[in-house]
Amino acid sequence: MNQPTSQPLRFAKTLLLLMLTSTVNSPAMAQTPKKVDFAHDIVPLLKARCAECHTNGKYKGSFSLDTREAILKKKAVVPGKSAESELVKRITSDDPEQRMPSKGERLPAREIDLLKAWIDQGLPWQEGFTFKISAYVAPLKPRRPELPPARDGHDHPIDRIVDAYYLQNQVAAPALADDATFMRRLFLDAIGLLPPPEELDAFLQDTSSDKRFRLIRRVLDDKVAYADHWLTFWNDLLRNDYQGTGYIDGGRKQITTWLYRALLENKLYDQFVRELISPSPESEGFINGIKWRGRVNASQVREVQFSQNVSQVFFGINMKCASCHDSFIDRWKLDDAYGLAAVIADQPLEIHRCDKATGTMAAPHFPWPELGTIDAAQPKAKRLEQFARLVTHPDNGRFTRTIVNRLWQRLMGRGLVHPVDIMANKPWSEDLLDYLAVYLADQKYDLKKLLEHVVSSRAYQSRHGTQTAEGSAEEYVFRGPEVKRMTAEQFLDALWLITGTGPTKVVAPIPPLPKGTPNRLLVRAALVNADLLMRSLGRPNREQVVTTRGNVLTTLQALDLSNGQILFDTLARGAANVLKANAKATPEQLIEVIYLRALCRKPSTVERATAREILGPTGSAEGMADLLWVVFMLPEFQLIR
Repeated sequence: MNQPTSQPLRFAKTLLLLMLTSTVNSPAMAQTPKKVDFAHDIVPLLKARCAECHTNGKYKGSFSLDTREAILKKKAVVPGKSAESELVKRITSDDPEQRMPSKGERLPAREIDLLKAWIDQGLPWQEGFTFKISAYVAPLKPRRPELPPARDGHDHPIDRIVDAYYLQNQVAAPALADDATFMRRLFLDAIGLLPPPEELDAFLQDTSSDKRFRLIRRVLDDKVAYADHWLTFWNDLLRNDYQGTGYIDGGRKQITTWLYRALLENKLYDQFVRELISPSPESEGFINGIKWRGRVNASQVREVQFSQNVSQVFFGINMKCASCHDSFIDRWKLDDAYGLAAVIADQPLEIHRCDKATGTMAAPHFPWPELGTIDAAQPKAKRLEQFARLVTHPDNGRFTRTIVNRLWQRLMGRGLVHPVDIMANKPWSEDLLDYLAVYLADQKYDLKKLLEHVVSSRAYQSRHGTQTAEGSAEEYVFRGPEVKRMTAEQFLDALWLITGTGPTKVVAPIPPLPKGTPNRLLVRAALVNADLLMRSLGRPNREQVVTTRGNVLTTLQALDLSNGQILFDTLARGAANVLKANAKATPEQLIEVIYLRALCRKPSTVERATAREILGPTGSAEGMADLLWVVFMLPEFQLIR
């Protein structure tokens, strides 16, 4: 570990690394004229010209176009380098034995250029999409599966299902995570904070058999920390923020006060959703969406936003493609998208296909009419009430499956159904998905009880699984919790808590805390506007629904973490704060304090020696800033294992 002695040195190191590893400035990328739209540009082209010979079980020349992974496995395409890709050589070849497609006319220049641009832009592919027609049909109604017998004394219902899955798939069950790993994981997942060293020490010294369950209860009972943390999840999901497009000119309305109170009170999920869809003035911002300034595409008017957002958030359906025309990527039709949009329309809503009026008016329509219908003759408020009841109908298993899948993904790193917004995909365990959905309903839609149930299982408390290189969702095998990156908010909360550099004022218009509530340890990142560092670390602008954030370090993030001015200044102030708060501590004690607070463990002998060298014999402010930077850059700090 080298000492990051100054900002210019860090910049030089990072710049050299980026020059050696980055492909951002490659000629192919630089010449890309415009971003290729996979769903609208590539899918129709491949369906029309390539699918007959290379998809859905018919793979001429052993070449499959079913998935991005299948294309890469055959090495027919080099992402970012169309000139080196065999696919391009074939579609441009004059040799009748080599040319693709082998039958019919060759591809016109426009389509060839489109495929080249697609490859040069890295072969973008909608997550979860496949040309292979699945025999799986996602059920609608809830199903209560029969629990397998307990194995090895694992009585928890989740573990009974997971253990049976391990046995069926010949997977060795991972061992339990150690107490410190479990406590750090639980705190970050449940309330978004690192555990205090004194609480960690008490937990490690506790020898009682039920100490993990008692810790779970205590952590989830921290109402304020819970609300502060989960506000981020729901802000992303519900397009809610405190500044940005629409807030200045009245084209958008935030729901923060209502949302925070709902989290603080642990409002039951079915009621939570009903209040969003059939709203009060406090909660109407979500369904009203954003009124964009100027002329907008027909698929972005407020009524169609309602269709897209409600279907994505509560049903795991991508209705955006179907908002313009019948979807290329799933079964949803233009009439389905406009049927939902008509529920909220103030006046008759004309269907537009590819932004052109069709002359046909949309009628309110629920995606699953077997659950009930919406009376088009009723005023909008009544239609929304009817729609809210259908969304939360006890027989609507898609409603409960979608939210338990989202929460499983947040806790375990990957959903039971992947991706989380394509709930028509087959889960890796139908029994577990159905069990959790029914469990939530049995608990009267109490999300905290669901979280408690999952984190109290051995499946959650196990060591993280080692994943193999399965390409598609169909090939995925669950081997235990996956390693997750801290969100921007988790990273900054940890940084601010350790260094005492957090903001002093809450920006979010949250309601006053109940009397007797302990003061916050700090003003959380979720409660303030995003700065440039928070943006680069992944906090979205929330103009669109965001259900998952990127889990891979980007070039921009690497630059900001290595040389960004915001982090540099924060660490300089933080170093002074740490030294002041530990004025009588020796360098050895300072090192131990930092490691315990950041990593929930003491440093090793080698780490102590390196840290002493960085900190210096007197523990200077510059040395402390460098030590903090080194620790915060460790994967062990930034990852939730």
